[in-house]
Parts: sequence; structure tokens; C-alpha cells
Amino acid sequence: MSVAATVLSLGCAALAIALAPAGARAQSSDADLKSFAVHVDRTPKQPWPGYGIYLGAGLVLTASHVPGTFASTKPHVVIAGQDLPAGLVKEGNLDSVDLTLLTVDPTKLPVRLQMRRMPLCDRAPYPGEAVVVAIPEGTARSRVLPPRVIPADLRARFGTAIADVATTGNSGSGVFDEANLCLLGIISRKISIVQRPLRLGAPVAATRDIGKYFVPAPVIKAFIPPDVTY
Repeated sequence: MSVAATVLSLGCAALAIALAPAGARAQSSDADLKSFAVHVDRTPKQPWPGYGIYLGAGLVLTASHVPGTFASTKPHVVIAGQDLPAGLVKEGNLDSVDLTLLTVDPTKLPVRLQMRRMPLCDRAPYPGEAVVVAIPEGTARSRVLPPRVIPADLRARFGTAIADVATTGNSGSGVFDEANLCLLGIISRKISIVQRPLRLGAPVAATRDIGKYFVPAPVIKAFIPPDVTY
């Protein structure tokens, strides 16, 4: 049986998200993380949900393929019930750094958000680390996969990934260190392997999802322009 590895952007994938387990601390931290999760919509609005994370000071971080080319899609951000036109700070692309940094008018936000900030974690994620993925509709828990789980031909570029493909948020969703309430990464794409039979009469090819790649905090830090503070 031959095996081929693939990476697929998640912008148009179906979303399934498992709500976090009950508990006072979990509910409190989940509500806190959800408040930083936003929708990022193109103009006209795309048929699939786009996500991003509010960093503070009007800055919104997302995967670059969610808004697409800014000049063409004229994206806007839905945050705390406000639908706000977005400005562009920096635009990446799917083939290099899958990040785009947008800005909205922070004075249009509810007071409870105007002074809030979501810091980047000051370290890279580590294998086995427990994380929380957040979108406006809910949160889900997962773990960082060890690099050896990622197919060898993809490992150098897509080495930071989480498990639980079917239950976590899609492109632009935030991956958080729950204990320190900092941003570990931004979901970018799904990693799958396609298994094809080598003999006639064998079962048809099957695709198995391995994980979801996320752009890690050190790459995000390098992407954000040095003159941008929040």
C-alpha cells in the first residue's frame, strides 16, 4: 500500500467543535478565550465560516487564506456583535507564512474589550502540551502532536500540529495555552495521508486525517511588524 501526505487549507471545511467540560475554572477560562475569538468575513461573505483572534488595540490575527487577497475581498470582522470594516496591517500567503494581520477601529468595540490584550506565548509549543482551541461558538481541548507523527516530507514545514481534527476549530482559530492565557498559534490547515492499494482488487484509496497544523507563536512574533504594539 502506498501512502501520500497532503495538507489542505481549512477555510471551506465543515466545522465540528466539542464544548469544553464543565467546571468553574474551565467555564471561566473558556468564556475568557471565546471573547477573543472573532469571525472574519469577505465581501461578499464566503459560504464557509472564517475565524480570527483579537489581540487587542484593534488588531486581529487570522490565517491569510481566510480573508484572501485583502484588496479583492475587502474583509470585515465580526466581534462582540459588531460588524466592522477591516484595515490591513500585514498580509502573508498560504505558500509562505499563512498569516494576515488586520485592524479595526477599537473605539467601536464594547468597553470590556477596549482595554483587553491577548499576549503571544513567549515559547514554542511542546509535544503533548494540552491546549484549548477557541472560536466564537465554543472551545475544544486538544494536545500538541509530537513531530514524529507528521509525515517526514511535511515535518520541516508543518511540524506544529494538534490532534482531534474533527472536533477543533478551522482556519484562523486560536490555539491557546490555557494555564497562562496566551496565544500559542493560529490554525492553518489539515494534514492527511492518502493510502492507495498496490494491487488490483484491493480496497479503494482511503484518506486519514493526522492533525491540524498551526502557525506557532515564534513565527507569529516574527511576522508582526516591530513597530506594531498592542
